[in-house]
Amino acid sequence: MAGPVTEEERPESLSRQIYAMLREGIIRGRWAQGSRLAEQRLAQEFQVSRVPMREAVPMLEVDGFVQTLPRRGAVVSSWSVKAANDLFDLRLCLEVGAARYAAREVGGGVSTAPLREALEQSRRAVAERDAYAIARDSTAFHEIIVDLTDNALMRSLMRSVSGRMMWLFFMTSELDPVDALAGHEELLAAIASGNERVAESVAYTHIESDRLESLAALKRLGID
Repeated sequence: MAGPVTEEERPESLSRQIYAMLREGIIRGRWAQGSRLAEQRLAQEFQVSRVPMREAVPMLEVDGFVQTLPRRGAVVSSWSVKAANDLFDLRLCLEVGAARYAAREVGGGVSTAPLREALEQSRRAVAERDAYAIARDSTAFHEIIVDLTDNALMRSLMRSVSGRMMWLFFMTSELDPVDALAGHEELLAAIASGNERVAESVAYTHIESDRLESLAALKRLGID
Protein backbone atom coordinates (compact mmCIF):
# COMPACT_ATOMS: atom_id res chain seq x y z
CA MET A 1 0.00 0.00 0.00
CA ALA A 2 1.14 3.54 -0.67
CA GLY A 3 2.10 5.91 2.10
CA PRO A 4 0.39 9.16 3.09
CA VAL A 5 -1.05 11.19 0.24
CA THR A 6 -0.46 14.89 -0.08
CA GLU A 7 -3.05 17.65 0.12
CA GLU A 8 -1.00 19.56 -2.49
CA GLU A 9 -2.81 17.56 -5.17
CA ARG A 10 -6.10 18.87 -6.53
CA PRO A 11 -9.05 17.57 -4.40
CA GLU A 12 -10.36 15.42 -7.24
CA SER A 13 -6.94 13.84 -7.68
CA LEU A 14 -6.54 13.32 -3.94
CA SER A 15 -9.88 11.56 -3.58
CA ARG A 16 -8.97 9.40 -6.57
CA GLN A 17 -5.68 8.47 -4.90
CA ILE A 18 -7.51 7.48 -1.73
CA TYR A 19 -10.03 5.53 -3.76
CA ALA A 20 -7.19 3.58 -5.40
CA MET A 21 -5.50 2.86 -2.06
CA LEU A 22 -8.71 1.67 -0.44
CA ARG A 23 -9.63 -0.38 -3.49
CA GLU A 24 -6.29 -2.18 -3.47
CA GLY A 25 -6.52 -2.75 0.27
CA ILE A 26 -9.99 -4.25 -0.04
CA ILE A 27 -8.92 -6.53 -2.89
CA ARG A 28 -5.87 -7.69 -0.95
CA GLY A 29 -8.00 -8.30 2.16
CA ARG A 30 -6.49 -5.60 4.35
CA TRP A 31 -10.04 -4.48 5.07
CA ALA A 32 -12.11 -7.62 5.43
CA GLN A 33 -15.48 -8.20 3.86
CA GLY A 34 -18.19 -6.88 6.15
CA SER A 35 -15.82 -4.62 8.06
CA ARG A 36 -16.48 -0.92 8.58
CA LEU A 37 -14.27 1.70 6.98
CA ALA A 38 -13.79 4.15 9.83
CA GLU A 39 -13.59 7.52 8.12
CA GLN A 40 -11.75 9.41 10.85
CA ARG A 41 -9.18 6.69 11.50
CA LEU A 42 -8.44 6.27 7.79
CA ALA A 43 -8.14 10.03 7.30
CA GLN A 44 -5.55 10.07 10.07
CA GLU A 45 -3.72 7.11 8.57
CA PHE A 46 -3.55 8.72 5.14
CA GLN A 47 -2.81 12.12 6.73
CA VAL A 48 -5.59 13.90 4.88
CA SER A 49 -8.77 15.70 5.84
CA ARG A 50 -12.06 13.81 5.97
CA VAL A 51 -13.34 15.59 2.84
CA PRO A 52 -11.43 13.49 0.26
CA MET A 53 -12.32 10.37 2.27
CA ARG A 54 -16.00 11.25 1.89
CA GLU A 55 -15.46 11.79 -1.83
CA ALA A 56 -13.73 8.43 -2.28
CA VAL A 57 -16.45 6.35 -0.60
CA PRO A 58 -19.18 6.95 -3.24
CA MET A 59 -16.72 5.91 -5.96
CA LEU A 60 -16.04 2.68 -4.08
CA GLU A 61 -19.78 2.14 -3.67
CA VAL A 62 -20.48 2.63 -7.38
CA ASP A 63 -17.80 0.07 -8.21
CA GLY A 64 -19.21 -2.46 -5.75
CA PHE A 65 -16.49 -2.38 -3.10
CA VAL A 66 -18.49 -0.90 -0.24
CA GLN A 67 -22.06 -0.40 0.90
CA THR A 68 -23.27 2.57 2.92
CA LEU A 69 -25.46 1.30 5.74
CA PRO A 70 -27.56 3.20 8.32
CA ARG A 71 -25.67 3.84 11.57
CA ARG A 72 -22.60 1.99 10.26
CA GLY A 73 -21.41 4.12 7.39
CA ALA A 74 -19.24 2.54 4.71
CA VAL A 75 -18.93 -1.23 5.04
CA VAL A 76 -16.81 -3.45 2.78
CA SER A 77 -19.05 -5.50 0.48
CA SER A 78 -19.24 -9.26 0.99
CA TRP A 79 -19.06 -11.88 -1.72
CA SER A 80 -21.60 -14.67 -2.11
CA VAL A 81 -22.22 -17.28 -4.77
CA LYS A 82 -25.14 -15.17 -6.00
CA ALA A 83 -22.95 -12.07 -6.25
CA ALA A 84 -20.41 -14.03 -8.27
CA ASN A 85 -23.11 -15.44 -10.55
CA ASP A 86 -24.54 -11.95 -11.04
CA LEU A 87 -21.09 -10.77 -12.13
CA PHE A 88 -20.65 -13.64 -14.57
CA ASP A 89 -24.13 -13.10 -16.01
CA LEU A 90 -23.26 -9.47 -16.66
CA ARG A 91 -19.93 -10.46 -18.16
CA LEU A 92 -21.73 -12.75 -20.60
CA CYS A 93 -24.01 -9.91 -21.66
CA LEU A 94 -21.18 -7.44 -22.04
CA GLU A 95 -18.04 -9.33 -22.99
CA VAL A 96 -19.44 -11.81 -25.49
CA GLY A 97 -20.78 -8.91 -27.52
CA ALA A 98 -17.55 -7.00 -27.00
CA ALA A 99 -15.52 -9.91 -28.40
CA ARG A 100 -17.78 -9.94 -31.47
CA TYR A 101 -17.46 -6.21 -32.09
CA ALA A 102 -13.74 -6.25 -31.38
CA ALA A 103 -13.35 -8.94 -34.04
CA ARG A 104 -15.39 -6.81 -36.43
CA GLU A 105 -13.11 -3.82 -35.79
CA VAL A 106 -10.02 -5.96 -36.28
CA GLY A 107 -11.49 -7.30 -39.52
CA GLY A 108 -11.79 -3.68 -40.60
CA GLY A 109 -8.13 -3.00 -39.96
CA VAL A 110 -7.86 -2.13 -36.26
CA SER A 111 -4.62 -3.42 -34.71
CA THR A 112 -4.58 -6.11 -32.02
CA ALA A 113 -1.25 -4.77 -30.71
CA PRO A 114 -2.72 -3.46 -27.41
CA LEU A 115 -4.27 -6.87 -26.74
CA ARG A 116 -1.03 -8.66 -27.56
CA GLU A 117 0.86 -6.33 -25.23
CA ALA A 118 -1.65 -7.04 -22.46
CA LEU A 119 -1.18 -10.76 -22.99
CA GLU A 120 2.59 -10.40 -22.72
CA GLN A 121 2.16 -8.44 -19.50
CA SER A 122 -0.01 -11.26 -18.16
CA ARG A 123 2.65 -13.80 -19.06
CA ARG A 124 5.23 -11.84 -17.07
CA ALA A 125 2.94 -11.68 -14.04
CA VAL A 126 2.29 -15.43 -14.22
CA ALA A 127 6.03 -16.12 -14.47
CA GLU A 128 6.62 -13.97 -11.37
CA ARG A 129 3.75 -15.69 -9.51
CA ASP A 130 2.42 -12.36 -8.26
CA ALA A 131 -1.26 -13.01 -7.49
CA TYR A 132 -2.22 -9.35 -7.39
CA ALA A 133 -0.45 -8.57 -10.67
CA ILE A 134 -2.01 -11.65 -12.28
CA ALA A 135 -5.49 -10.48 -11.27
CA ARG A 136 -4.75 -6.92 -12.40
CA ASP A 137 -3.34 -7.93 -15.78
CA SER A 138 -6.04 -10.50 -16.45
CA THR A 139 -8.64 -7.81 -15.85
CA ALA A 140 -6.75 -5.40 -18.11
CA PHE A 141 -6.82 -7.96 -20.93
CA HIS A 142 -10.62 -8.07 -20.77
CA GLU A 143 -10.83 -4.28 -20.57
CA ILE A 144 -8.77 -3.92 -23.73
CA ILE A 145 -11.12 -6.23 -25.63
CA VAL A 146 -13.89 -3.78 -24.78
CA ASP A 147 -11.65 -0.86 -25.76
CA LEU A 148 -11.21 -2.42 -29.20
CA THR A 149 -14.96 -2.15 -29.85
CA ASP A 150 -14.63 1.64 -30.02
CA ASN A 151 -17.96 1.77 -28.14
CA ALA A 152 -17.95 4.41 -25.40
CA LEU A 153 -21.01 2.96 -23.65
CA MET A 154 -19.44 -0.50 -23.47
CA ARG A 155 -16.27 1.03 -22.08
CA SER A 156 -18.25 2.85 -19.40
CA LEU A 157 -20.07 -0.33 -18.38
CA MET A 158 -16.81 -2.28 -18.29
CA ARG A 159 -15.20 0.28 -16.00
CA SER A 160 -18.07 -0.17 -13.55
CA VAL A 161 -17.49 -3.94 -13.24
CA SER A 162 -13.78 -4.44 -13.86
CA GLY A 163 -12.88 -3.71 -10.23
CA ARG A 164 -15.13 -6.52 -9.05
CA MET A 165 -13.64 -8.80 -11.70
CA MET A 166 -10.16 -8.09 -10.39
CA TRP A 167 -11.30 -8.65 -6.80
CA LEU A 168 -12.79 -12.03 -7.71
CA PHE A 169 -9.72 -13.00 -9.74
CA PHE A 170 -7.53 -12.24 -6.71
CA MET A 171 -9.79 -14.13 -4.30
CA THR A 172 -9.65 -17.21 -6.53
CA SER A 173 -5.91 -16.98 -7.17
CA GLU A 174 -5.56 -20.63 -6.16
CA LEU A 175 -6.76 -21.44 -9.69
CA ASP A 176 -4.05 -22.23 -12.23
CA PRO A 177 -3.16 -18.95 -13.94
CA VAL A 178 -1.61 -20.85 -16.83
CA ASP A 179 -5.06 -22.16 -17.75
CA ALA A 180 -6.46 -18.63 -17.76
CA LEU A 181 -3.52 -17.49 -19.87
CA ALA A 182 -4.24 -20.23 -22.41
CA GLY A 183 -7.84 -19.08 -22.55
CA HIS A 184 -6.70 -15.54 -23.25
CA GLU A 185 -4.41 -16.75 -26.01
CA GLU A 186 -7.35 -18.54 -27.63
CA LEU A 187 -9.54 -15.46 -27.26
CA LEU A 188 -6.88 -13.23 -28.80
CA ALA A 189 -6.56 -15.61 -31.76
CA ALA A 190 -10.34 -15.60 -32.27
CA ILE A 191 -10.53 -11.80 -32.24
CA ALA A 192 -7.46 -11.50 -34.47
CA SER A 193 -9.15 -13.76 -37.02
CA GLY A 194 -11.80 -11.10 -37.56
CA ASN A 195 -14.51 -13.77 -37.41
CA GLU A 196 -17.26 -12.31 -35.22
CA ARG A 197 -19.08 -15.57 -34.52
CA VAL A 198 -15.92 -17.42 -33.57
CA ALA A 199 -14.94 -14.60 -31.22
CA GLU A 200 -18.38 -14.69 -29.59
CA SER A 201 -18.21 -18.45 -29.11
CA VAL A 202 -14.71 -18.42 -27.63
CA ALA A 203 -15.58 -15.56 -25.27
CA TYR A 204 -18.72 -17.34 -24.07
CA THR A 205 -16.82 -20.57 -23.43
CA HIS A 206 -14.01 -18.72 -21.63
CA ILE A 207 -16.37 -16.87 -19.29
CA GLU A 208 -18.49 -19.94 -18.50
CA SER A 209 -15.38 -22.01 -17.79
CA ASP A 210 -14.15 -19.25 -15.49
CA ARG A 211 -17.54 -19.22 -13.75
CA LEU A 212 -17.45 -22.94 -12.94
CA GLU A 213 -13.89 -22.82 -11.61
CA SER A 214 -14.44 -19.61 -9.64
CA LEU A 215 -17.62 -20.85 -7.96
CA ALA A 216 -15.85 -24.03 -6.91
CA ALA A 217 -12.98 -21.95 -5.50
CA LEU A 218 -15.40 -19.74 -3.56
CA LYS A 219 -17.04 -22.78 -2.03
CA ARG A 220 -13.63 -24.00 -0.89
CA LEU A 221 -13.23 -20.63 0.80
CA GLY A 222 -16.48 -21.19 2.64
CA ILE A 223 -18.45 -18.64 0.62
CA ASP A 224 -21.97 -19.69 -0.26
